[in-house]
Amino acid sequence: MTEPGTNPAPYWELTFDADGDVDGPERDRLLAQAGASGVRDLIVLAHGWNNDRTGATLLYRRFLAPVPDLAPGARVGYVGVIWPSMRFCDEPIPDFPRSAAASTPGPALDKDTRHALLETFPGRATVVDRLVRMLDERPREQGAEEEFGRLVRLLVEVVPAGPQAHFAADTVAEGVPESGPRMFTRPAAEVCAEFAAALAGLEASGGTEAFALPDPWEGAKELLRQAAYYAMKRRAGTVGERGLGPVVGRLAQAVPELRIHLVGHSFGGRLVSFALRGLPARVRAVKSVTLLQGAFSHYAFAARLPGDPRTGGVLQGQEHRVDGPVVCCHSCHDTALGTFYPLASRLSGDDRSVLGVDIGALLGPRWGALGHDGVQGVPGTRACTLADALRGPLPAAGCVNVDASAVIRSGGPPAGAHSDIVHPELARLVLAAGRVR
Repeated sequence: MTEPGTNPAPYWELTFDADGDVDGPERDRLLAQAGASGVRDLIVLAHGWNNDRTGATLLYRRFLAPVPDLAPGARVGYVGVIWPSMRFCDEPIPDFPRSAAASTPGPALDKDTRHALLETFPGRATVVDRLVRMLDERPREQGAEEEFGRLVRLLVEVVPAGPQAHFAADTVAEGVPESGPRMFTRPAAEVCAEFAAALAGLEASGGTEAFALPDPWEGAKELLRQAAYYAMKRRAGTVGERGLGPVVGRLAQAVPELRIHLVGHSFGGRLVSFALRGLPARVRAVKSVTLLQGAFSHYAFAARLPGDPRTGGVLQGQEHRVDGPVVCCHSCHDTALGTFYPLASRLSGDDRSVLGVDIGALLGPRWGALGHDGVQGVPGTRACTLADALRGPLPAAGCVNVDASAVIRSGGPPAGAHSDIVHPELARLVLAAGRVR
């Protein structure tokens, strides 16, 4: 196993900005060295919610550590994708140092999260400071929550309909322009109340005493969290299609014999999936895609949504750009995707109130995430448990749903097991998907 504190070698990094522009010297170094290194299989990893390079490289180091022992005869190289995303620092990451997953009770934001918001939304310091102050003070006067919602809308700057709109969309309807999530235009008091009720339900299901009357400011914090997630979702699509996809194309041209395996966690799964859209025509270098708790719609790859013939997934048909399988891990213990993703999706696209509706009812087929129940709406998709997948062999092509609940199971609210991905079984799955031996 790789020594603690180091990445398996050879290891390169690719850093992208919010517009998908890659660090030129890093890209050129990879293009120059990949062929000379003798690498045959290149594993490219993209993180999801994160705050900085340190957290990302720690994740990569720990996830990749078992690979040399699992495939001792393979010539494997590694690329860590670094892109500007953020994670609320009160979201615990199983087995990570406390500094990487600090916890703060109540809606008030810790200093690391405040700093991350400022980094994520440059030029919005005044808005961020006001939002943070309102969460600290919890004002009770009439209209306070609506003011909070107005500030959140200023922060997000929803992208108007146009050529860039699909970067934030998971499904698109024919003839209907993509617009911003309705959760940012609905009455903020209603949205905050619904998020607060969902949080109270999670507390109760976790064995702790739920709020007697859900505090709307708990829901307000969740609205801000969802605003940050919306911005990251949009950015992941941009970085994947405009950034990583073209780099993979250039790499395939520079080293034609290289077999490339894309791996993404959370919004990193969205990033590597959108990279398929950015591949130059006829590039067949991507031999597998592994999505670990993908934080985007389970219909993203579907040609049509059930019951809605006008609407299809924004990534429809992209699985055919892979010369191998698209493997999607999902877990019932991921409450970030099992509860808050469908709730936020419903609030984004449906004006009907969900107050008083059992959370379980929200997990209907329309609003689900890939990391909760896998790829949906794609004919021929196979399904198996993680144990069955590791016994193999996996299908040589198409979409494969892998129930990884047996290992992706640890983590507290609000995210649950969403970040519990550092397991040797999942490293084995990446190798099995790419037939790396």
